[in-house]
Amino acid sequence: MTTNVPRPGPANLGPNAGLDEWLEEAKQCHYLPERAMKELCEKVKEILMEESNIQPVCTPVTVCGDIHGQFYDLLELFRVSGGMPGETNVQAPKTATTVITSDDIEPPSEITNPKLRKKLRSPVGDAGAGGNEGEDDADVAGSRPGSALSGANVTSAQSAETRFIFLGDFVDRGYFSLETFTLLMCLKAKYPDRIVLVRGNHESRQITQVYGFYEECQQKYGNASVWKACCHVFDFLVLAAIVDGEVLCVHGGLSPEIRTIDQIRVVARAQEIPHEGAFCDLVWSDPEDVETWAISPRGAGWLFGDKVATEFNHVNGLKLIARAHQLVNEGYKVWRIRTENTTCYVLGAN
Repeated sequence: MTTNVPRPGPANLGPNAGLDEWLEEAKQCHYLPERAMKELCEKVKEILMEESNIQPVCTPVTVCGDIHGQFYDLLELFRVSGGMPGETNVQAPKTATTVITSDDIEPPSEITNPKLRKKLRSPVGDAGAGGNEGEDDADVAGSRPGSALSGANVTSAQSAETRFIFLGDFVDRGYFSLETFTLLMCLKAKYPDRIVLVRGNHESRQITQVYGFYEECQQKYGNASVWKACCHVFDFLVLAAIVDGEVLCVHGGLSPEIRTIDQIRVVARAQEIPHEGAFCDLVWSDPEDVETWAISPRGAGWLFGDKVATEFNHVNGLKLIARAHQLVNEGYKVWRIRTENTTCYVLGAN
């Protein structure tokens, strides 16, 4: 039995091709022509503009960690989840996943490159195509560019109506950031109620100019116009999702400026990610074994402890927080520090 493995390359589209044709090409790891890509970005941006900062989602749902341009891992994630929207007769494998204790959780990544630290602390603007071409590539200690990813089901049931929440960091590091984001946008445009795209810290003009997405767009299109169009889409991605009113899904973590989820609802999200404040913290913070709050070694966001997470869950009537932003070799881990309550659910991520 042979399997048709998608082969990367440019899409071969007719003059009247539309969303359905774009989606079929995107499934084959083909990147769209510049004109079609810009049109797709506009379609998705219009959909995102109608969504709230915290998008409500009903079960059944599959919550997915960072993709980081790993297109084939994205296909595998859909396969083990029963297929992407619109697919039928996809058999999900029967697996038993062991819940991991907090002792196994990876330490937070650290931004050690002084140039990137300077960039994160510099005034934020709509960067131009060549704004940082002189910067060296930065590396993040403790992370593994290109490593594999697993998703986690909030419910184990597979359904034709299963929804997917992607917790950001769709691009950078991997070889197929463009194709990965193209497929996710095609699915969002085709099935807007079944795909939720949450913003990560890599959905940023500054970060993508350092970690690869900007360069990839330059190589495949010969200019930065598609990168700019994608960055405008980034500006309208939601900040979080909430499943059945009980599970908060966010890329990074909590903020000392946010006590209630209603405060997240009023954050001005249509902008480049600020270098500090509530918006920044939502995409940069990490859980850690600290009393309350501590300075993050990443150079952005905060480390927050069990007491903070437990109080936040209690105040907002939540059962747990699902987040990404850190590498988890086993796919997902449950963060338990001092109490028996599950306060944070860490998904597989780079």
